[in-house]
Amino acid sequence: MGVKFKEIVSPEEISLKDLEGRTIAIDAYNTIYQFLSGIRQRDGSPLMDQNGNVTSHLSGILYRTSAIVDKGIKPIYVFDGDSSEHKAKTIEKRRTIKEEALEKWEEAKAAGNIEEARKFAIRTSRMSPYIIESSKKLLEYMGVPYVQAKGEGEAQGAYMVNQGDAWAVASQDYDCLLFGAPRIVRNLTLSGGLSNLEYLELEKVLNELNLTREELIDVALMVGTDFNEGIHGIGAKTGLKLIKNNTLEDVLVQKGITEVSVEPDELRNIFLKHEVNTDYKIKFKTVNREKLSEFMCEEHGFSENRVLNVTAKLKKLSSTQKSLEDWF
Repeated sequence: MGVKFKEIVSPEEISLKDLEGRTIAIDAYNTIYQFLSGIRQRDGSPLMDQNGNVTSHLSGILYRTSAIVDKGIKPIYVFDGDSSEHKAKTIEKRRTIKEEALEKWEEAKAAGNIEEARKFAIRTSRMSPYIIESSKKLLEYMGVPYVQAKGEGEAQGAYMVNQGDAWAVASQDYDCLLFGAPRIVRNLTLSGGLSNLEYLELEKVLNELNLTREELIDVALMVGTDFNEGIHGIGAKTGLKLIKNNTLEDVLVQKGITEVSVEPDELRNIFLKHEVNTDYKIKFKTVNREKLSEFMCEEHGFSENRVLNVTAKLKKLSSTQKSLEDWF
């Protein structure tokens, strides 16, 4: 979910045309969760193949990725690695929410309340080894590169942008700012459409708020992140006011908090010194039509005509790669 910065950060509106020719590092988990939540049947059930395997994520990746490639955008998916021990409470909280939603979904379906059923169903999405591995396999057959992070995907994406291997990170999470991503695109991979794109520049955000990145991280820690619960009663606007004349440690003292489970510097370093994968290779390949058709149509029951239409759009990736290689 990320830090709640909506009330203090003002993204710019951009169009797909602004991203033409750009390489974008897509937060894979963030995006796949959107597909798992949004691409469902009327009663909230996920799309499934003839063997009962969930295919909502495959549908989203196939059609959404080909759509943005068709617009001249070059995607790289970035997958999360191991979660920080400090994220355990957040993960457990999310698990509880999913379990409660699953019960309410079943109750709503049994009562014939389709609208309520769908509302609860979208909260039950889970990331499983099957979801991850099938997503990677699909990307491989499509010719779309992916990078495996050591830790948080947002941190890896931020590193890749800073290295010049991508122009921006695509994610819904404002955490990307904390991890130091120079440029962020929001709403690129929502299942509903490719409109309402938002754009953030870290330098501009910091200038508008008159903060350093370290101070922005302290505001986030006051508000609460995936790695800490924050300080009760402090939202983004209040945190912004407090950080102007105080450090995080000062605020803890003012609030009478004398003991913390994790030292502030340790939390800061999650964002400032996050371990990343530096040994990755990015190459846009030619779509493997035979493997793609076999995987999507034969194994998972997708329409062959629709998959063939996608392959035509994906040809732009390999043609771009070839033209780049011709220069070297």
